[in-house]
Amino acid sequence: MLHARPLTLSRPLSRQVRYISATARVASEAPSASVNVVHQEAVRPKKPIGGFRGGIFGFLLGFSVASAYASYRLLEEYKIASALLQASVEELQASTDKVSTHIRRIENVERNLKALSESSTSKEESKKAKAELKKLYDGLHIEFLDLRAHVWGMQQDLHSLIKKESTSLRPT
Repeated sequence: MLHARPLTLSRPLSRQVRYISATARVASEAPSASVNVVHQEAVRPKKPIGGFRGGIFGFLLGFSVASAYASYRLLEEYKIASALLQASVEELQASTDKVSTHIRRIENVERNLKALSESSTSKEESKKAKAELKKLYDGLHIEFLDLRAHVWGMQQDLHSLIKKESTSLRPT
């Protein structure tokens, strides 16, 4: 036995449901015209959810839940990676500052060394100065010896004069 399915209009002017029968036998079993009018507020027949529609709905629901979870996890991973990257950048900045400080100190030491090397003497200059000092010292030593010899000669002359005078000035 076939049952007639209710036909509803997409924009019903009145709240009626009409039954349409596909066969003569079902049409004869159809309710009378007085019963034919049923308000929509009356019991509606439940449409069963088909396997295909249920599968699509389940797939979309599962896909949505999995996507939401994946995006949540991805966001958490992004936050962690971003924090690590920020810490790495700060550490790199600190080490860059240290290297810059060391480079400035090295440049300062190089400038001081250059200034000292320009103001200091070379080995050859120090050898020349040493040789000149030695010549000067030798010259002074020779003059000292000459002076000493002259003084000794004067002492000898003085001693000899004293002896002569002491011998010639004696009263007899």
